[in-house]
Amino acid sequence: MPDLSLSVQYAVACPELSRSRIRRWMQRSIDMAVERIHPEDRFTALAATLRIVDAEEGQSLNSGYRERDYATNVLTFEYGQDEEGVVHGDIVLCLPVLEREAQEQGKPFLHHATHLVVHGCLHSLGYDHIDEDEAQDMEALETAILASLRIPDPYQER
Repeated sequence: MPDLSLSVQYAVACPELSRSRIRRWMQRSIDMAVERIHPEDRFTALAATLRIVDAEEGQSLNSGYRERDYATNVLTFEYGQDEEGVVHGDIVLCLPVLEREAQEQGKPFLHHATHLVVHGCLHSLGYDHIDEDEAQDMEALETAILASLRIPDPYQER
């Protein structure tokens, strides 16, 4: 199985999202994603930074990189795979948006946080949801990963 090199940055405090918890969620995502990847597309490791930010930084990043002037729940910057097979990416979680969405959707904070970390991790591995087929594949994998962590399907209520 591929390795995970993870740095977690806390621009805002969030003790519920410990490094060990985030690492566990991301390693599970990697382990389950690699099972579905064509052998020629396999990677040796994921080197990622996950940064937890406030609404101001979240809005600044979303505006600067996606030209959308609001804070979003998760942003992923995928940098691709290097010659040694290491995939590189950065994931940004906006804590106030995560908290608000969990409350609005009636979901436990940690369930929603896990979903967003898994979602960002899969984006860093090259998954996307631009077209319908890609979206269905990504959502199915997210749902399977979350189920393995005993978290209900986040798409079920749609």
